Amino acid sequence: MDFTHFDEKGNARMVDVTMKDETERIARAAGKIKVSAEVFAAVSQGSIAKGDVLTVATTAGIAGAKKTWELIPMCHILPLTGCSIEWELKEETCEIYCLCTARCTGRTGVEMEALTGVSAALLTVYDMCKAMDKTMEIGEIRLLEKDGGKSGHFVREV
Repeated sequence: MDFTHFDEKGNARMVDVTMKDETERIARAAGKIKVSAEVFAAVSQGSIAKGDVLTVATTAGIAGAKKTWELIPMCHILPLTGCSIEWELKEETCEIYCLCTARCTGRTGVEMEALTGVSAALLTVYDMCKAMDKTMEIGEIRLLEKDGGKSGHFVREV
């Protein structure tokens, strides 16, 4: 498969999706942040000085997904029809997992929106908790699933 963001001369370009059919698109992406036990307890109990971390991070994740086209130069502006952020807290490992699901009806997929949503949400957790722990680690940001369009359904093998 060729890279589609380059023209025949090797110049960067935005892919022209004019002739593609509009279809329902969905993408799910995930990532995690590993925090100290102190931060984990404070996030779980809602006692971080800056406020409710996961509520603010949810808002940031959705806002980030909506602004993907402003951050990633070759992304199309997509009218998201839905975006959600879900959290799973794993006390035994002090890890906070984030799942972003993005949806639209359009001519190109929403994978980048889901990935950007996860990234913005996890970065917000870091920002709100950095006064307590500067060693937090964000990682494992990845596409889990996408559907819609010519390439069809993809599910990451576990």
